[in-house]
Amino acid sequence: MSASASVAKAALRMVISGSREEERELKRLLAGEGIAAAAADFGGPFNNASSKIIETAIVAAKREGVIEECHPHEGAVAGAAHEALMQLVPRCMGLNVGGKIGIARSGEHLVVALLFQVGLVHLDDIAVAIAHRAVANHCA
Repeated sequence: MSASASVAKAALRMVISGSREEERELKRLLAGEGIAAAAADFGGPFNNASSKIIETAIVAAKREGVIEECHPHEGAVAGAAHEALMQLVPRCMGLNVGGKIGIARSGEHLVVALLFQVGLVHLDDIAVAIAHRAVANHCA
């Protein structure tokens, strides 16, 4: 499996983890494989939540040490989160969403995965999106 595919799989595993305890254990296992990971929850009306989801992804990635605090790393997370969001626009526009962000990185490979629960009254749908970016190993 390629490095980018391994990181994508890790981000998807983070996004489908069921509890904070499961997230911690998964992060520990992934760290043993050389993959840094983070996860965060979100929710609200999709039209208002988009920028908050991107911001939450950046904050979670920095907090968990997935990225360094520098413009190129923050921009890579923002770009991948935005790309994943754009994959979901047709399914979510005008509806309420809640879900989880999964972020994983190994070396130059960074992946953001989004799991959305899309709600309208009591009819919920599920949507998943994923995007990859390449980043320098260290900030200059």
